[in-house]
Amino acid sequence: VQLQASGGGLVQAGGSLRLSCAASGFSLDAYAMGWFRQAPGKAREMVSGISARGGTTYYADSVKGRFTVSRDNVKDTVYLQMNSLKPEDAAIYYCAADLNPFTVPTDAREYDRWGQGTLVTVSS
Repeated sequence: VQLQASGGGLVQAGGSLRLSCAASGFSLDAYAMGWFRQAPGKAREMVSGISARGGTTYYADSVKGRFTVSRDNVKDTVYLQMNSLKPEDAAIYYCAADLNPFTVPTDAREYDRWGQGTLVTVSS
C-alpha cells in the first residue's frame, strides 16, 4: 500500500513539468489528494489539492494560474501540471491521501498516506 510520486526533474524557469502520483494496493476514489512541497530550510506547504471525485480543487496563491491538479480514478493516479515554473518553485514535492470523500483538507495533519517525494529543480 503506497503512493509513488514521479515526474520531477530539472527545468529552466518558464518551463513545465507534470508530476504524477500513483497509488498501489488501494484505490484512490474515496481519497482527497494533496500536493505539498518543501524547500531546504523552509516549512512544508500545501500547493494544491483535489477532492475524491475531482469536483473541488485547491491552489495556494503562489501557484494559482500556473499549476493544475487533476486525477484519474480509473488509473488511481493524480497529476500536477506545473507551468511557468519559477526558481522559487524548486522543492521536493510530495503527494498525500486523506480518506475523505467530500472535502480537500489544507492541513497536512489530515493526510495519512504520503508518497516518497520527487525533486523539482528550476534553474534561473
